[in-house]
Amino acid sequence: MSDTTASLIARLLAERWLPRDDHAVRRVLVDAELRDDLDRRLAAAGLRLLEHPYAAHVAVGIARAQEADVFGHGDAWAASNLQLSRDTTALLVVLWALLVLPKRQRQITRQDVERQQDQEQMFAELKPVPVGAEIVEPVNERTLLADYGDRLGGKQRIQMNLGTLNRHGFIVRRKERIQEGPLLDLAFDYERIAGRVMDGALAFVIAEARAARPDTDDATDADPDDTTTADTAEDTDDV
Repeated sequence: MSDTTASLIARLLAERWLPRDDHAVRRVLVDAELRDDLDRRLAAAGLRLLEHPYAAHVAVGIARAQEADVFGHGDAWAASNLQLSRDTTALLVVLWALLVLPKRQRQITRQDVERQQDQEQMFAELKPVPVGAEIVEPVNERTLLADYGDRLGGKQRIQMNLGTLNRHGFIVRRKERIQEGPLLDLAFDYERIAGRVMDGALAFVIAEARAARPDTDDATDADPDDTTTADTAEDTDDV
C-alpha cells in the first residue's frame, strides 16, 4: 500500500521544493489528518514544513527546537545551512525586500478588497489570490548594482552572489532581470521579518540618505531602529 505522506516527504527532500498546486501537496494542505501526520513525521526528524498561504511553493526546513543544535555552533550563529557568506545573505535580504514585500502587500490588499466585496454580494464568486512571481516586476540587475553595489561588495561580488542564489533556487535570472525563485518566499518568516526590514533596515537607509542631503530638515528625519540588513539574516528559514 502506498504511503502518501512518506512519498511526499521523500519528494520534498529530493526536489527541495514542490509547487503548491501539486496533487499531493494540495491534499496535505486541505486534509487536517494528513497534515497532522506529515507534521508529526517531519518533527520526528527535526524538520518542519515551510509553507505560506500566499507562497507558490512548499519546502522543508529545520524545526525551531533543533535550530540551536544546527546553527549555534561556535561563537557565531549560522544564517542558514547552505553556507552562505554574510554578503550573500545580505543580498538575499535585499532581494526578498524588493520582490516578496511588495508582492505580499498586493496580495493582502487584494484579499481585503475581495472580502469586502463578498460581504456586499451574497453570492459573490470566490477568486484565488495570485501567488506567482508575475505579481511584481522583476529587479533589473543594473539597477541593483547602482543602488547597492557599494554596500554589497561591488559588481563582481554581487554577480557571483546572484549566481549562488540562483543555483539554490532563491531567484531566477533571465536577461539581466531577477525574479522570485521557488524558495525566496519561504526563506524568511514574513510575520517576524517584514516589520524589522521596513521599520529597521529600510528606515536606516532612508535616514542615512536624508542625512546626506544638505537641504534636509532635521525635524523630518526618521528615527531608525538598530536593526540592519545583516541582523535580519539570523531569522532566515533554512531550506
